[in-house]
Amino acid sequence: METIDPALLLSAYAQGLFPMADGADDPSVHWVEPRQRAILPLDGFRLSRSLRKVLLSDRVRVTTDTAFSDMVALCAEPAPDRPTTWINPIIAASYERLFRLGHAHSVECWQDDRLVGGLYGVSLGRAFFGESMVSRVRDASKVALAHLVARLIAGGWRLLDCQFITPHLESLGAIEMPQADYLARLYSVLSGSDGAGAGVAGAGAGAGAGAVVGGAADSSSLPAPPFAAGDWGALDALGAAEGSATGSPPGYVIAQLLTKTS
Repeated sequence: METIDPALLLSAYAQGLFPMADGADDPSVHWVEPRQRAILPLDGFRLSRSLRKVLLSDRVRVTTDTAFSDMVALCAEPAPDRPTTWINPIIAASYERLFRLGHAHSVECWQDDRLVGGLYGVSLGRAFFGESMVSRVRDASKVALAHLVARLIAGGWRLLDCQFITPHLESLGAIEMPQADYLARLYSVLSGSDGAGAGVAGAGAGAGAGAVVGGAADSSSLPAPPFAAGDWGALDALGAAEGSATGSPPGYVIAQLLTKTS
Protein backbone atom coordinates (compact mmCIF):
# COMPACT_ATOMS: atom_id res chain seq x y z
CA MET A 1 0.00 0.00 0.00
CA GLU A 2 1.29 3.44 -0.95
CA THR A 3 1.89 5.73 2.04
CA ILE A 4 3.15 9.22 2.77
CA ASP A 5 6.73 9.08 3.98
CA PRO A 6 6.66 9.45 7.79
CA ALA A 7 9.40 12.12 7.82
CA LEU A 8 7.51 14.16 5.24
CA LEU A 9 4.24 13.76 7.14
CA LEU A 10 5.75 14.86 10.45
CA SER A 11 7.51 17.74 8.70
CA ALA A 12 4.14 18.91 7.41
CA TYR A 13 2.64 18.85 10.91
CA ALA A 14 5.62 20.84 12.21
CA GLN A 15 4.71 23.52 9.66
CA GLY A 16 0.98 23.59 10.37
CA LEU A 17 -0.19 21.43 7.45
CA PHE A 18 -2.01 18.11 7.33
CA PRO A 19 -3.19 15.77 4.54
CA MET A 20 -6.73 15.12 3.38
CA ALA A 21 -8.44 13.36 0.50
CA ASP A 22 -11.60 14.52 -1.23
CA GLY A 23 -13.24 11.17 -0.52
CA ALA A 24 -12.63 7.61 0.57
CA ASP A 25 -12.26 6.54 -3.08
CA ASP A 26 -10.03 9.45 -4.07
CA PRO A 27 -6.59 8.04 -4.99
CA SER A 28 -4.82 11.33 -4.25
CA VAL A 29 -3.97 13.35 -1.14
CA HIS A 30 -3.59 17.11 -0.80
CA TRP A 31 -2.07 19.30 1.91
CA VAL A 32 -4.37 21.58 3.91
CA GLU A 33 -3.45 24.81 5.70
CA PRO A 34 -6.62 26.42 7.10
CA ARG A 35 -6.83 30.19 7.33
CA GLN A 36 -8.46 29.75 10.75
CA ARG A 37 -7.21 27.02 13.09
CA ALA A 38 -9.01 25.39 16.01
CA ILE A 39 -7.24 24.38 19.19
CA LEU A 40 -8.52 23.18 22.55
CA PRO A 41 -6.61 24.85 25.41
CA LEU A 42 -5.73 22.05 27.82
CA ASP A 43 -6.70 24.21 30.80
CA GLY A 44 -9.96 25.20 29.13
CA PHE A 45 -11.76 21.88 28.64
CA ARG A 46 -15.42 22.34 29.56
CA LEU A 47 -16.49 19.49 31.79
CA SER A 48 -20.27 19.84 31.92
CA ARG A 49 -22.33 18.26 34.67
CA SER A 50 -23.81 15.78 32.22
CA LEU A 51 -20.38 14.72 30.91
CA ARG A 52 -19.06 14.44 34.44
CA LYS A 53 -21.93 12.05 35.25
CA VAL A 54 -21.12 9.96 32.18
CA LEU A 55 -17.46 9.77 33.20
CA LEU A 56 -18.36 8.81 36.77
CA SER A 57 -20.71 6.08 35.56
CA ASP A 58 -17.94 4.31 33.61
CA ARG A 59 -20.62 2.98 31.26
CA VAL A 60 -18.06 3.32 28.48
CA ARG A 61 -14.78 1.44 28.92
CA VAL A 62 -11.76 3.40 27.67
CA THR A 63 -8.45 2.07 26.36
CA THR A 64 -5.59 3.60 24.42
CA ASP A 65 -3.49 2.28 21.54
CA THR A 66 -5.15 -1.16 21.65
CA ALA A 67 -7.13 -0.90 18.38
CA PHE A 68 -5.55 1.89 16.35
CA SER A 69 -6.35 0.45 12.90
CA ASP A 70 -9.93 -0.33 13.96
CA MET A 71 -10.33 3.23 15.24
CA VAL A 72 -9.16 4.73 11.94
CA ALA A 73 -11.51 2.38 10.08
CA LEU A 74 -14.44 3.38 12.31
CA CYS A 75 -13.71 7.07 11.72
CA ALA A 76 -13.63 6.39 7.98
CA GLU A 77 -17.01 4.63 7.92
CA PRO A 78 -19.91 6.65 6.47
CA ALA A 79 -22.67 7.57 8.90
CA PRO A 80 -26.03 9.37 8.61
CA ASP A 81 -24.47 12.61 9.85
CA ARG A 82 -21.30 12.12 7.76
CA PRO A 83 -22.00 10.29 4.49
CA THR A 84 -18.51 10.98 3.08
CA THR A 85 -15.05 10.90 4.61
CA TRP A 86 -11.65 12.40 3.87
CA ILE A 87 -9.83 9.23 5.00
CA ASN A 88 -8.72 7.22 1.97
CA PRO A 89 -6.53 4.08 2.00
CA ILE A 90 -3.30 6.10 1.60
CA ILE A 91 -4.11 8.22 4.64
CA ALA A 92 -5.16 5.21 6.72
CA ALA A 93 -1.95 3.34 5.86
CA SER A 94 0.20 6.43 6.50
CA TYR A 95 -1.13 6.90 10.02
CA GLU A 96 -0.73 3.19 10.71
CA ARG A 97 2.99 3.67 9.92
CA LEU A 98 3.14 6.66 12.27
CA PHE A 99 1.46 4.57 14.97
CA ARG A 100 4.08 1.84 14.63
CA LEU A 101 6.76 4.52 14.96
CA GLY A 102 5.18 5.93 18.13
CA HIS A 103 4.00 9.18 16.52
CA ALA A 104 0.26 8.41 16.47
CA HIS A 105 -2.13 7.34 19.21
CA SER A 106 -5.75 6.32 19.63
CA VAL A 107 -8.28 6.51 22.44
CA GLU A 108 -10.94 3.80 22.16
CA CYS A 109 -14.39 3.60 23.76
CA TRP A 110 -16.03 0.21 24.25
CA GLN A 111 -19.32 -1.24 25.36
CA ASP A 112 -18.79 -4.91 26.13
CA ASP A 113 -16.45 -5.93 23.28
CA ARG A 114 -17.85 -3.48 20.73
CA LEU A 115 -15.87 -0.42 19.65
CA VAL A 116 -18.41 2.40 19.93
CA GLY A 117 -16.31 5.52 19.51
CA GLY A 118 -13.06 7.29 20.15
CA LEU A 119 -10.41 9.29 18.34
CA TYR A 120 -6.91 9.20 16.93
CA GLY A 121 -4.21 11.75 16.23
CA VAL A 122 -0.54 12.55 15.72
CA SER A 123 2.03 13.31 18.40
CA LEU A 124 5.04 15.50 17.69
CA GLY A 125 7.03 16.77 20.65
CA ARG A 126 4.55 18.30 23.09
CA ALA A 127 1.97 19.04 20.41
CA PHE A 128 -0.89 16.64 19.69
CA PHE A 129 -2.84 16.94 16.46
CA GLY A 130 -6.34 15.48 16.64
CA GLU A 131 -7.25 13.86 13.34
CA SER A 132 -10.72 12.40 13.71
CA MET A 133 -13.19 11.29 16.35
CA VAL A 134 -16.40 9.33 16.20
CA SER A 135 -19.40 8.24 18.27
CA ARG A 136 -21.58 5.23 17.67
CA VAL A 137 -23.31 5.64 21.04
CA ARG A 138 -24.20 8.82 22.88
CA ASP A 139 -21.30 10.78 24.40
CA ALA A 140 -18.57 8.33 23.30
CA SER A 141 -16.52 10.99 21.51
CA LYS A 142 -16.88 13.36 24.48
CA VAL A 143 -15.61 10.67 26.84
CA ALA A 144 -12.70 9.96 24.50
CA LEU A 145 -11.80 13.64 24.28
CA ALA A 146 -11.98 14.02 28.07
CA HIS A 147 -9.60 11.07 28.48
CA LEU A 148 -7.30 12.53 25.81
CA VAL A 149 -7.13 15.95 27.46
CA ALA A 150 -6.42 14.35 30.85
CA ARG A 151 -3.69 12.21 29.28
CA LEU A 152 -2.08 15.20 27.58
CA ILE A 153 -2.15 17.22 30.79
CA ALA A 154 -0.59 14.37 32.78
CA GLY A 155 2.05 13.83 30.10
CA GLY A 156 3.19 17.43 29.78
CA TRP A 157 1.70 18.31 26.39
CA ARG A 158 1.28 22.01 25.59
CA LEU A 159 -0.93 22.09 22.50
CA LEU A 160 -4.00 20.21 21.27
CA ASP A 161 -4.75 21.02 17.65
CA CYS A 162 -8.32 20.37 16.45
CA GLN A 163 -7.84 21.59 12.84
CA PHE A 164 -11.34 23.00 12.20
CA ILE A 165 -13.82 24.45 14.67
CA THR A 166 -17.22 22.74 15.01
CA PRO A 167 -20.13 23.46 17.36
CA HIS A 168 -19.37 20.14 19.08
CA LEU A 169 -15.73 21.06 19.75
CA GLU A 170 -16.64 24.63 20.68
CA SER A 171 -19.05 23.34 23.33
CA LEU A 172 -16.11 21.46 24.89
CA GLY A 173 -13.84 24.50 24.99
CA ALA A 174 -12.21 24.70 21.56
CA ILE A 175 -11.33 28.14 20.22
CA GLU A 176 -10.37 29.46 16.79
CA MET A 177 -7.40 31.62 15.79
CA PRO A 178 -5.72 32.85 12.60
CA GLN A 179 -3.23 30.39 11.13
CA ALA A 180 -0.35 32.82 11.74
CA ASP A 181 -1.13 32.87 15.47
CA TYR A 182 -1.43 29.10 15.49
CA LEU A 183 1.98 28.73 13.83
CA ALA A 184 3.57 31.03 16.39
CA ARG A 185 2.12 28.91 19.19
CA LEU A 186 3.12 25.66 17.47
CA TYR A 187 6.72 26.80 16.91
CA SER A 188 6.92 27.98 20.51
CA VAL A 189 5.77 24.58 21.79
CA LEU A 190 8.08 22.60 19.52
CA SER A 191 11.09 24.76 20.40
CA GLY A 192 10.31 24.65 24.12
CA SER A 193 10.26 28.44 24.34
CA ASP A 194 6.75 28.39 25.82
CA GLY A 195 8.19 27.36 29.16
CA ALA A 196 7.85 23.59 28.75
CA GLY A 197 11.60 23.11 28.49
CA ALA A 198 13.47 21.80 25.48
CA GLY A 199 15.99 19.51 27.09
CA VAL A 200 14.18 16.19 26.67
CA ALA A 201 14.83 14.40 23.39
CA GLY A 202 12.02 12.19 22.17
CA ALA A 203 9.12 12.36 19.76
CA GLY A 204 10.19 14.42 16.80
CA ALA A 205 13.78 13.25 16.64
CA GLY A 206 14.63 12.76 13.02
CA ALA A 207 11.28 14.16 11.91
CA GLY A 208 12.90 16.41 9.36
CA ALA A 209 11.05 19.53 10.44
CA GLY A 210 13.36 21.72 8.40
CA ALA A 211 12.00 20.41 5.10
CA VAL A 212 9.36 22.89 4.01
CA VAL A 213 6.22 21.34 2.49
CA GLY A 214 4.49 23.41 -0.15
CA GLY A 215 6.35 26.57 0.84
CA ALA A 216 4.14 27.02 3.90
CA ALA A 217 6.82 28.65 6.03
CA ASP A 218 10.31 30.05 5.96
CA SER A 219 12.57 27.15 6.96
CA SER A 220 14.79 29.50 8.97
CA SER A 221 11.87 30.08 11.37
CA LEU A 222 11.11 26.40 11.94
CA PRO A 223 12.25 24.76 15.18
CA ALA A 224 14.54 21.82 14.59
CA PRO A 225 14.25 18.34 16.12
CA PRO A 226 14.77 16.67 18.50
CA PHE A 227 11.76 18.16 20.27
CA ALA A 228 10.87 17.91 23.95
CA ALA A 229 8.51 14.95 24.19
CA GLY A 230 5.23 14.43 25.98
CA ASP A 231 4.78 11.23 27.97
CA TRP A 232 1.78 9.32 26.63
CA GLY A 233 1.98 6.75 29.40
CA ALA A 234 2.08 9.15 32.36
CA LEU A 235 -1.66 8.81 32.98
CA ASP A 236 -1.39 5.01 33.04
CA ALA A 237 0.36 5.19 36.40
CA LEU A 238 -2.85 6.64 37.84
CA GLY A 239 -4.84 3.81 36.27
CA ALA A 240 -2.51 1.23 37.79
CA ALA A 241 -2.74 2.92 41.18
CA GLU A 242 -6.53 2.70 41.00
CA GLY A 243 -6.44 -0.96 40.02
CA SER A 244 -7.59 -0.50 36.43
CA ALA A 245 -7.07 -3.69 34.47
CA THR A 246 -6.68 -1.75 31.21
CA GLY A 247 -4.29 0.86 32.60
CA SER A 248 -6.80 3.61 31.75
CA PRO A 249 -7.90 5.39 34.93
CA PRO A 250 -11.55 5.19 35.99
CA GLY A 251 -13.81 8.08 35.09
CA TYR A 252 -13.71 9.77 38.48
CA VAL A 253 -9.93 10.15 38.20
CA ILE A 254 -10.35 11.80 34.78
CA ALA A 255 -13.10 14.08 36.12
CA GLN A 256 -10.94 15.03 39.11
CA LEU A 257 -7.96 15.89 36.94
CA LEU A 258 -10.02 17.97 34.52
CA THR A 259 -11.76 19.80 37.38
CA LYS A 260 -8.39 20.84 38.83
CA THR A 261 -7.10 22.21 35.54
CA SER A 262 -10.20 23.83 34.05
